[in-house]
Amino acid sequence: MSDIQNILLEFSRKFNKDLEACFPLSQGAEKRVIDAMKYSVMNGGKRLRPYLLCACAELFGVEYETAFPAAASIEMLHSYSLIHDDLPAMDNDDLRRGKPTCHKQFDEATAILAGDGLLTYAFGFLADSLIIKPEVRLTLIQLLADASGAFGGMVSGQTLDIYASETGNKADDEAIISRLEEMKTGRLLRYACEAGAVLGMASLEERNIIISYARKIGQAFQIADDILDREGNQEIVGKTLHKDDTQSKFTFVSYYGIGKAREKAKNLVDSAVNEIGYFKEKSENLQKLARYIIDRDH
Repeated sequence: MSDIQNILLEFSRKFNKDLEACFPLSQGAEKRVIDAMKYSVMNGGKRLRPYLLCACAELFGVEYETAFPAAASIEMLHSYSLIHDDLPAMDNDDLRRGKPTCHKQFDEATAILAGDGLLTYAFGFLADSLIIKPEVRLTLIQLLADASGAFGGMVSGQTLDIYASETGNKADDEAIISRLEEMKTGRLLRYACEAGAVLGMASLEERNIIISYARKIGQAFQIADDILDREGNQEIVGKTLHKDDTQSKFTFVSYYGIGKAREKAKNLVDSAVNEIGYFKEKSENLQKLARYIIDRDH
């Protein structure tokens, strides 16, 4: 296991313990949806987005305890997106992180409501986090709404993922595939990094460097996911593979081919590592994380 994998594992152990405490037990008839929310958000995962947020905040001396509310909220929102993405009307997946998806473990109606519950709880939890200054909370809430919404955010990206198809025009196709990634995967990864900078009261120059780093690792992450769907081991990846081809999805791999897509990801990571190196030794783990993104097997 690499250094960064050990770092992520240790972070996840602490983060998971704190995250679980955000879901108190309910004894009422509504208990089913709370159980489904907790099942989905605690169902494993790399905790990449929370880690990125905390690591970027740490560049500016912000402690984990201060960053945790924002880190928890993005994981809640990310988990909502996975619940809905797995639904029959969208990707129709039976497995998520090696376990039954929410609608398989419970039922479709409960899964929809659990996703709704996590989405709204993410904003409420962040808004209630008094450890973060009010003006910073407001900025984070606005950024998270922009990153996850329908106007250039994750919802737009999910829409493109369902309906986008090749046009036959090379320039147009490349623009579509890049835009799809930027919104579907990239916006939440960008938010995680940018939120860390906001918490740290970063300068405009520092914030722009972090955003650029996030955009490059976001695109590399999606390319790695596309390659894993084609070449990965389903038991290790923990979800149904070869769905992109089965559903004729428009991906980096379908557009570029495996070899060129892998080369593009490496170039993106090299550039991201170089940029985040602006923060010198403080950015060592973020540099390692960028490398891990394209070397991972799940």
